[in-house]
Amino acid sequence: MSPSRGTMVAGAAVAVAAAVTLTFAVWPDDSGSGTRNGGAASAPTSPFPSRSYPLSTTPRTIPAVREHTPARGPGWKPGADSSVVVDDPGLADEAKLLAEELKIDYRGEKSPRAGDVELALSTGGKGGPESYTLKTADGRVTVSGPGQAGVFYGTRTLKQSLSADGTVPEGVVRDTPDRPQRGFNLDIARKYYSVDWIEARLREMADLKLNQFGLHFSDDQAFRIESDTHPEVVSGEHLSKADVRRIVKLAQSLHITVVGEIDSPGHLGAVLRAHPDLQLRNTQGVARQGAIDISRPGSAKIVDDLLNEYAELFPGGWFHVGADEYQALTVSDPQASYPQLAAAAREKYGADATVQDLAEGWLNDRAAVIRKAGKIPKAWNDGFFSGGTVTADKGIEVEYWTGKEIGARPPQDYLAEGRKVVNLNDEFLYYVLGEPNDFTYPTGKRIYERWTPFVLRGTEPVSERYSKQILGGRFAVWGDFPDAQTQAQVAAGIRMPLNAVSQKLWDPGTPELTWADFTSLADEVDASN
Repeated sequence: MSPSRGTMVAGAAVAVAAAVTLTFAVWPDDSGSGTRNGGAASAPTSPFPSRSYPLSTTPRTIPAVREHTPARGPGWKPGADSSVVVDDPGLADEAKLLAEELKIDYRGEKSPRAGDVELALSTGGKGGPESYTLKTADGRVTVSGPGQAGVFYGTRTLKQSLSADGTVPEGVVRDTPDRPQRGFNLDIARKYYSVDWIEARLREMADLKLNQFGLHFSDDQAFRIESDTHPEVVSGEHLSKADVRRIVKLAQSLHITVVGEIDSPGHLGAVLRAHPDLQLRNTQGVARQGAIDISRPGSAKIVDDLLNEYAELFPGGWFHVGADEYQALTVSDPQASYPQLAAAAREKYGADATVQDLAEGWLNDRAAVIRKAGKIPKAWNDGFFSGGTVTADKGIEVEYWTGKEIGARPPQDYLAEGRKVVNLNDEFLYYVLGEPNDFTYPTGKRIYERWTPFVLRGTEPVSERYSKQILGGRFAVWGDFPDAQTQAQVAAGIRMPLNAVSQKLWDPGTPELTWADFTSLADEVDASN
């Protein structure tokens, strides 16, 4: 990861340019002078006082900043002599990007001058690595935080504020996300997307302070990334490893983690076309689409070969192992329909073990491969079962997407077991091309007005006592009918849903703007893109 960074005072013909300084801020703090999203507050004492200026208003951004302490002053905008400086060489990439976006100079590790923006790392305080403080005062702007990601998000606030209003308001912003995982999931297996299209979405995500890009590149329809270990499974239209490295490099510069996914033991149709001997078949010899026969030793070998290969290609902290919709478990009597799976379950897990246990053991084994590669495994919620001999490892993050599957369990079940959950509620967050199976294209308005990270299934939230276990969420595009929309139509269709998801993952409370005002603001902050 991420789907990486003047003012003029009248009198005596003296122009003083504003400077931006990055200062570490603890958020939230016990100061009574701050305002949430622009509420009223008394003005702090300023070394740059002037009663000719009204009290500043909160910067207008998406997502909205969570605290702003207003002040009297002209604010900041880039001038002819403005530049970006840093106090740490680790912030050079963030500073160079901001300088390029604002069309001003980057001066490196220098002391800030009037009119400058300074980016700084701070080591004190209690803020998390994605928190930041943005201080606009005395003709300067300082963006500071304990980590590079937070400082980068401060530059996004600065950029959006300039786009919306032409200035960065006087005062101090203290900001931090509510959820650590905030992202976008893209199915490139069923619909191919170009590298340029993906990179455009990454830049869009970064400005919205989204930090996780899920890449579903293997399914029944296609396998979309070049492979060295099993080139025979790769589809004609695919990303090269050089393409992926280019995507990952951009994502890292934008503080976005790219999370690869190889779904198994279902959704493996593209792999099985090259290895039909591993296809799952019932007692009548009928093949089940996309399902691999997990009783065969060769099945684990090929999937583990691929997991190890792509765990190295994607250097982020997570990898997704799928586990959803295994067709052997959708029949009335899996043991009778697939006696080879039942026999393998009993041999591996004991006389009482069932096909469900074999599937759960498969999940644990694939998660172990990912964990050995130094990553946290993720899996879809319908790959976690209850009441069997084998239980899914507690270290696997549950990606909750549906309550519609056979034997579906409510999200409270996973949370009560102490599991960590990521929200991909298909009621709000699934953009399924062609709108099959009663799906409809989600709207940003509905997400903005009715969804929060607590709404994991349907429209009802779970108890807030589970808050620490709900890590965040991702908006997902699935290509069930790939020709239903062009790439350009998908980009346009998901724009406002991504804006809304960004807002609700940064601050799940009721937004202060109406949907109409939020939509207008999205147009304003996008003006410079």
